Amino acid sequence: MIVLPDSALDALLAQDVPYGDLTTDSLGLAGRPATMRFAARAAMVLAGTEEAVRLIEKAGGRLTQVLPSGTAVEAGAVFLESDGPADALHRAWKVAQTLTEYASGIATRARRIVDAVPGVTVACTRKNFPGAKDLSVKAVMAGGAVMHRMGLSETLLVFPEHRAFLSGPPEAWIAELRRKAPEKKIVVEAGSVEEAIALAEAGADVIQLEKLPPEAARAVIEATRHLTPAPVVAPAGGVTEANAAAYAAAGCRLLVTSAPFFGQPADVKVTLQPA
Repeated sequence: MIVLPDSALDALLAQDVPYGDLTTDSLGLAGRPATMRFAARAAMVLAGTEEAVRLIEKAGGRLTQVLPSGTAVEAGAVFLESDGPADALHRAWKVAQTLTEYASGIATRARRIVDAVPGVTVACTRKNFPGAKDLSVKAVMAGGAVMHRMGLSETLLVFPEHRAFLSGPPEAWIAELRRKAPEKKIVVEAGSVEEAIALAEAGADVIQLEKLPPEAARAVIEATRHLTPAPVVAPAGGVTEANAAAYAAAGCRLLVTSAPFFGQPADVKVTLQPA
């Protein structure tokens, strides 16, 4: 599935090659038959390969083989091959490579967290780089995670910054939210064990723990398990592959994280040579 429309891919190519490829054109390489191969320099989970193919095609190249997003590959594995005129492949080269590297980096980090917590849902936040949501969401899903929120329009998540404007007990505004959006779950962020328990007792469906350690998550789960229904306790802020298993061991079945979005891109080796 391609998530970036042709207009977006055209814009990426236009940014990189606005007035032709001065080097390739000046060397007289236009029209010479060539091949281009993408290979993983290290183990990774692929993402964005479909967009890379479309970029190559739009530049004038032809696909010969590709592995889909979501495929885990080992170091050295060739996952995309194309051929065509040398000038066409040179036009697509860096844009397609960089897009695949960044998307695969996200997918690989997401997969590592998912693999660390079997049976637990890993949900990524909307804190992807502005303007890169479509590809970031695709990469998260390629890694086996889900999206926590796509944006502000479809979910109820009450932050302390919202509560600063509210008066009265939490039971009152939680009841009002339930009246206005009866089909939605009410998610509330808490910054302490005590606050989390109070919000759960007030009727919140999901308690999002902001940067609280696994032992705090365990305390909230144990203190609220008697409620009917018991709230979902979801740690958020600082959840990584290094501590995800500890949160799962504490009883959390939903982990909220931004970690996949931040880190090194995957490393893709490109071989572009005469056919």
